[in-house]
Amino acid sequence: MLTKRIIPCLDVDNGRVVKGKKFQNIQDVADPVELGRYYSEQGADELVFYDITASYEDRDIFITIVEKVAEAIRIPFTIGGGISKVEDFRRVLMAGADKVSVNSSAVKNPQLIRDAALKFGAQCVVLSIDAKRNQHGSWDVYVKGGRDNTGIDAIEWAKQGQNLGAGEICINSIDTDGIKQGYDLELNRILSNNLTIPIIASGGAGTMEDFATVLNVGADAALAASVFHYKEILISDLKNYLHKQSIPVRRV
Repeated sequence: MLTKRIIPCLDVDNGRVVKGKKFQNIQDVADPVELGRYYSEQGADELVFYDITASYEDRDIFITIVEKVAEAIRIPFTIGGGISKVEDFRRVLMAGADKVSVNSSAVKNPQLIRDAALKFGAQCVVLSIDAKRNQHGSWDVYVKGGRDNTGIDAIEWAKQGQNLGAGEICINSIDTDGIKQGYDLELNRILSNNLTIPIIASGGAGTMEDFATVLNVGADAALAASVFHYKEILISDLKNYLHKQSIPVRRV
C-alpha cells in the first residue's frame, strides 16, 4: 500500500504566509521561508506554496521566494498561482520547485496541462481545483482565488485534467475551507472513484480524525494550513496517530 502524504499549505500574499476562511478574511501568519523550513524539519512529506493573488492581479509569481525556499528545505514542494504558460513552469522548476500547480489558467487554456506534461513530465503537473457545491448537489469550478464561478462541473473537469496529462489533482473545497469541521468527504470519495491519479484533499481539517477519515475514503494526501500554522496539530503527533489507525505514513 502506498504511503499517504501530509502536506502543509502556505498561502502567500505580498511575501507573507496568510490564512482565511472560505477564501475571505485573510490574516497574516508568518514568513514563508522560515515556516517552510520548520515544516521540513517537522516531518512534512511535501509543501505547497500558493501565490493567492497572482492570478487575480494578473502578475508573475514570486520567483525569489521559490529560490529561497528551495535552499531552506529538504522535501519536495509545489508552487502555484500566476502560472499561465509553459515558460512559467520552466522558470519555477529551474528555481527549485518540484511540481507546479495550475488552476485558473488551466481552465482558461486546458492545453496548458498537456503541453506542460509533455515537456516536463506528468509528475510535475498538479491540477488544483477550487470547488463549491451548487444548488443541484454537484460542485462548480471557481477561479481567480475562488472569486468567479465558471459553471464547469468539478468532477468532469478533474477527469479532463487527468486525460490531458495532470499527474495529480488537488481538490480545494471552498465550502469547508478554514472552517475546521472536516474535509468534504463526498467530493473526495467521488473523485477517488473516478480517477486513477493521486488526489490531494484540501479544506476543512480541524482534528486528527479529519485527516484519517479523508485518507480512508480514498484521498492519497491531505493538505492543511491553519491547524499546522497555529500548532493546533503537530505533524509528528498526527503521523503517530495515523500510524495507530493503520494508515501508512512516513514517520521521522
